[in-house]
Amino acid sequence: MHTVVEREVELNLVLSPERSIPVPARLTYRTDDPYAVRITFHIGSDNPVTWTFARELLVEGVFRACGQGDVRVWPEKAEGRSVVLMGLSSPEGKALLEVSATVVSAWLERTLRVVPPGSEPEQLGIDDGLAELLAPTPADDLRPREQRPADESQDGDA
Repeated sequence: MHTVVEREVELNLVLSPERSIPVPARLTYRTDDPYAVRITFHIGSDNPVTWTFARELLVEGVFRACGQGDVRVWPEKAEGRSVVLMGLSSPEGKALLEVSATVVSAWLERTLRVVPPGSEPEQLGIDDGLAELLAPTPADDLRPREQRPADESQDGDA
């Protein structure tokens, strides 16, 4: 059974330094995909948009600027409060989103309690899967044994 950690949040889409609009979204973390976090926009619509990226990127971005390419995350002060900014870039366009650092940090803390850093591979069951693939099957016992050449030191010519 897998655990899901979700949180409805209101981000602000930053249009200019003076203007932003609220954007409802959902943060999702699933233990069956332990390295990733998801942010889903348009959560009440027929066509939600989901961005998936590394949980580690968001954790680090709460403290310092990180990321490159499609997703960048960094802390900032806005009107005296701590926020996390996310720069998202795709072929369709770019967006700068702002969210409360307190909200994101509390949600991340919940994900880190469920799957502590470094324990992600255990969630994937890779060791169990490999053991199952490599386990002998009843058909293995039905194969003829390989004929081994006789040991020359035991041929009686000593």
